[in-house]
Amino acid sequence: MDMISRVRPIWPLLAALASGAMLAVAHASQHFAGLQPCPLCLDQRNWHWGVVAVGLIGFAAVRISPRLARLAAFAVGLVLLGSAAQAAYHVAVEQHWVVAYCDARIDLDDIRPLDFEGSFTAPACDEIAWQMFGISMAGYNAIASLLLALASFAVVVLPERKP
Repeated sequence: MDMISRVRPIWPLLAALASGAMLAVAHASQHFAGLQPCPLCLDQRNWHWGVVAVGLIGFAAVRISPRLARLAAFAVGLVLLGSAAQAAYHVAVEQHWVVAYCDARIDLDDIRPLDFEGSFTAPACDEIAWQMFGISMAGYNAIASLLLALASFAVVVLPERKP
């Protein structure tokens, strides 16, 4: 049995786990490294929550009817493509290729009752908070999401090898 035939039924779960891992890294960066997310970062997280949801629903559907494996992989691929597009847009904002007016969203965990001395500032979307090898977190998210989307579409279109 070839690799695609083995991966196809579990692909939605694998994609959900990959997006879950990316969410874990994002939340760990926020809570342990102190990298506060901008509004576009939070939008990127929403796409990955979507991948987790669609992946788990797709995996359950494939368990019920294995004929739905290609459809589930296609649905996961579409959400991953949306994630890649959102992340690429964030990279364009960071590089000042496009102008974005990000609205400030307040995290309720940052509000302290009767704390009149403290101040809250939302991170700017066009400032890179962290990068490695010249690629920001949004850039890595765009690359990973695009590669996962392409893998999803490969799972959809590649034929099964007949014995």
